[in-house]
Amino acid sequence: MTVHVQGVTMDPILQEILAVGRRLEGMDNAMAFLMAEVKSMRLEIAGFQLRVLGLEQRVLTVETHINSFTDGDQKRIYLRSKLIDLEDRSRRDNVRFLGLPETIEGTDIHSYLRETLPKLTVLTFDPPLEFQRVHRLGSKRWEDANRPAPL
Repeated sequence: MTVHVQGVTMDPILQEILAVGRRLEGMDNAMAFLMAEVKSMRLEIAGFQLRVLGLEQRVLTVETHINSFTDGDQKRIYLRSKLIDLEDRSRRDNVRFLGLPETIEGTDIHSYLRETLPKLTVLTFDPPLEFQRVHRLGSKRWEDANRPAPL
């Protein structure tokens, strides 16, 4: 059905209006999706706010507890941590290597020892060697290369 108003055919105009209506429906759907996403984000933010408030309360409780310590309490805490550290050190199986040049291990001292020790000792290690800590003792001795620091 073709409609004429004052000599103008209305079909193309109606088609444009229908196309605009369909685009508006698509925008309406997209807007509903965005609103749902915003609502979801608001709920997540509210949950995070509750968690932060709980953490703030816990920190405040710990700070209050720490501030109530006397100097004697703080000294006992320090001495206890020092005792635990010393006990831990005494349980280690320490091995020292002497005579290895200062820079022979490169940047990865663990890998160097894991690869070199089986070659030097002509032993196989199963399971492979494990090291808790590996470090040079003392400071680097650049001026005296004849006496490298123990490893």
